[in-house]
Amino acid sequence: MTPVQKLAGLAVLILVMMAGAAGTAWQVQDWRMGERLAHQAGLHQDDLIRISNAAAAQARAEQDKRLATEQQLATQDQQHTRELSDAQRTQAALRDRLATADVRLSVLVDAADTASGCNMPTAAGAVGVVHATRRAQLDPAHAQRIIAITDAGDQGLIALRACQAYVRAIAP
Repeated sequence: MTPVQKLAGLAVLILVMMAGAAGTAWQVQDWRMGERLAHQAGLHQDDLIRISNAAAAQARAEQDKRLATEQQLATQDQQHTRELSDAQRTQAALRDRLATADVRLSVLVDAADTASGCNMPTAAGAVGVVHATRRAQLDPAHAQRIIAITDAGDQGLIALRACQAYVRAIAP
């Protein structure tokens, strides 16, 4: 072999070794980069798990809060329904007592009012239980209308309290 051939062979050998070293360097670089990417992917996965757990905890807390509010509203609804039913029952009993003349509605009459033209006796009679005040009994039909008006007023007040309780329950 001639020295030029030896030199050429040596140059080829050096080039092959350099190519092999470069390939190995790329493999080592690829291996290191793969480790870094795997580590970053693990960290990213941990972050996603933490975020997911926090979101699930928040959703559970909101759901528990919503359920508590719904239970509170259901309890208040039962209470207001019971109040309304009791008021209606009381009004119905009063209407029945008025209809059977078990109870009579009367109004106080001003003794000093001479313009009314009402000639009521100032002293209580033997059959009355009211002493020293002038009263006039209302016609049963008028008494029924007054009771109906107070019944509607009671129902309105109960409904208003129910609405206010609902707003207080759902308002933050």
